[in-house]
Amino acid sequence: MPRKFMFTREEIVKTALDITREKGISAVTARGLAEKLGSSSKPVFSIFENMSELHCAIIEAANREYSEFTDRYIKSGKYPPYKASGIAYIFFAKENRELFKLLFMRDRSKEIISENREELAPIIDMIVKNTGMSKEKAYLFHIEMWLFVHGIATMAATSYLNWDDEFISNTLTDVYTGLKIRFES
Repeated sequence: MPRKFMFTREEIVKTALDITREKGISAVTARGLAEKLGSSSKPVFSIFENMSELHCAIIEAANREYSEFTDRYIKSGKYPPYKASGIAYIFFAKENRELFKLLFMRDRSKEIISENREELAPIIDMIVKNTGMSKEKAYLFHIEMWLFVHGIATMAATSYLNWDDEFISNTLTDVYTGLKIRFES
């Protein structure tokens, strides 16, 4: 009978995600993970073929965490849904610096990235509904708005700035209003 390993895939990924959250993805090593689990590295490599496979699982877990974070902001009703998604992106960067860097600031030069507008369809539809813009204008509006939001989030994640929540909210409103005027004309 094969030996039962004392850790599940989920426990290993959760521990690796905790290390990533604290020190970044580069701190997730077989030895460091084994030490945090209080075992040898054998359980890690009995479940994951290699560290690349584990890193992919960490990215998937971080993506789930980001999605849940964003959903909570949108469902809170504190901000209109479109604004809530931008606020959540920025606040995720402020509160989860290393996970944000992993998801949105890693080197993507070896990844195949497609511009899938279908993924953006709910957001584009929301903009169309709220502004009356065409889908094409709503798409361009969103891209420009996202560039601004990403810039703030990146500066927050790298401790370049520490703006308070009200100032962030006001700047998003200002840029949204300006872009709306521009794209409606």
